[in-house]
Amino acid sequence: MRRIRKRMFMTDPGKVCSVQGSVLNLPGLWTIIILLLASLDTATAQTGLTLQLVPETSAIVPGQPFRVGLFIQHDPGWHTYWRQPGIVGVPTSIAWDLPAGFKAGELEFPEPESVLMFRIKAQGYERDVLLQTVITAPTDVPPGKIISLKGKATWMCCGNTCHPGHQEISLTMPVATEAQPDTQWQPLFEKERSVYARPSTAWTASAEEEGLKVTLILTPGPGARPFTPDEKVIFFTDDGWINSDEPQPQKLSSEGSLTLSLTRADVFLGKVVPEKLNGIVQRDGGWNEKEHWRSLIVTPKLKRHLVKNLDSQQPDEKR
Repeated sequence: MRRIRKRMFMTDPGKVCSVQGSVLNLPGLWTIIILLLASLDTATAQTGLTLQLVPETSAIVPGQPFRVGLFIQHDPGWHTYWRQPGIVGVPTSIAWDLPAGFKAGELEFPEPESVLMFRIKAQGYERDVLLQTVITAPTDVPPGKIISLKGKATWMCCGNTCHPGHQEISLTMPVATEAQPDTQWQPLFEKERSVYARPSTAWTASAEEEGLKVTLILTPGPGARPFTPDEKVIFFTDDGWINSDEPQPQKLSSEGSLTLSLTRADVFLGKVVPEKLNGIVQRDGGWNEKEHWRSLIVTPKLKRHLVKNLDSQQPDEKR
């Protein structure tokens, strides 16, 4: 009995299937929907984790920005997802319900980990993680007032099964003329910020795309820490253009450049085809000689080539 896996191919960089502004591959989309439906249990408030809203500082100062964080503690064998989960999963989010005049920024995600939804590689966290948000207070909030910050957190937590979850969250803080670091939580805020992904002028990235094949080349410059022959890296897609479940073979040149071979995702839910390869490359040994951090932001422009032979892009049929 034949099983033929169908894909959509880009023969021209601008020609893709679009449904209501989303770029899709319909057979691949249905595959993922079926997997998700098969794994989902009824939505519950909490399964596989506990979470709470915590402060970085002791008080709110009128007119000043301050940080709060959603602290997620996972039970063993469970994980939640990064801001871009890969080909499966749903990212954690917060819908804020703040007092008048208070404004919340975007939810900040530290560097991701590779996680497994069943046997499918995705992007998320098995470790306990703090997702931070900057909130700015209005200038006219009076010192001495007690402020209640509220919101609704939603997530998907997966182990052997997957559970979409939601919880009302809240944090009460006083208003004061000055604030001190919260002795319990501030060290965790600082620790998480130390593992945020960042760019580096010591590295140059370039990328090419032909059909489903995407090639990323990382070239070291002054200040870069050279690659060793047995060193491995992993690419995390920041927009879903790359398939998180496919192998990422790599090759080190004699000049020290690293070539990473990636595969385009079957399903892309963005509104337009990206002009750049947006992602993070993670390396345990760090990227620069003078400072150690694992996750390098890369955004090289994608040089696209037309596919000359569509048949060469088709996966082999399996019997």
